[in-house]
Amino acid sequence: MAPTVLDLAHWSTWAVCTVIKLPQLAAVLAARSARGLSVGSLLLELAGFLVFLRYQIYYGYPLQTYLEYPIIIAQDVILLLFILRFSGNMKQAFFYAVTFWGGWYILTLRKWVIDLAMNMCTFISAGSKLAQLRCLWQTKDSGQVSALTWSMSAYTCATRIVTTIMTTNDLAVLIRFITMLILNIWVTATILHYKKTKKTD
Repeated sequence: MAPTVLDLAHWSTWAVCTVIKLPQLAAVLAARSARGLSVGSLLLELAGFLVFLRYQIYYGYPLQTYLEYPIIIAQDVILLLFILRFSGNMKQAFFYAVTFWGGWYILTLRKWVIDLAMNMCTFISAGSKLAQLRCLWQTKDSGQVSALTWSMSAYTCATRIVTTIMTTNDLAVLIRFITMLILNIWVTATILHYKKTKKTD
C-alpha cells in the first residue's frame, strides 16, 4: 500500500508541475499584461526553488522527491521574462540571470551555507507568497493572477508533505511544505475573493 501511495503522490505531483504555470502564462499572454502579478513574489519564489533544488541535490536525496523543481523553475523563468517584457523592464533580465546563476554556485561552497540557505528558504518562499498577497490586497484586484496555478501549488505541497514523510523525513523540508501549503491556500482564496468581488461590482 505505501509504495502505491508514494508512487501516486510522485506521479501526480510531476503531472501537475508540468503544467503548473501554464494557466498563469496563458492569462498573461492573453491580456498582454502582468497586472496583479508581483515581480518580487516571483523572484523570491525562484530563489526559494533554486535553494531547495540545490539542497536536495547536495544531500543526494532521491530524484523522485525533487524532479518537478527544474520544470517549475523553467516555467517561472519564462513567466518572469513575459512579466519583464510587458512591464518594459527586459533590461533587468540579465541582472537576474547573473544573480541566480552566481547564487547557485555559492550555495555549495560550504556545508553550513547550504544548510543556512535551506533554513532561510522557508522564509524566502513564504515571503514570495506574502508579497503576492500584499499586491492583491493593495490593488484589490486579482488581475491576471491565476487561481488554478495557485491551487495546483497547494496540491503539490500537500503531496510533497506525504512523500517527504515517506522518504527522507527531513524536518526542514516538512516545515517548508506545510508553510507553503497554508500560504498557497491563502493566496488562492484571496484571488477567488477578488475575482468574485469584481464580478459582483
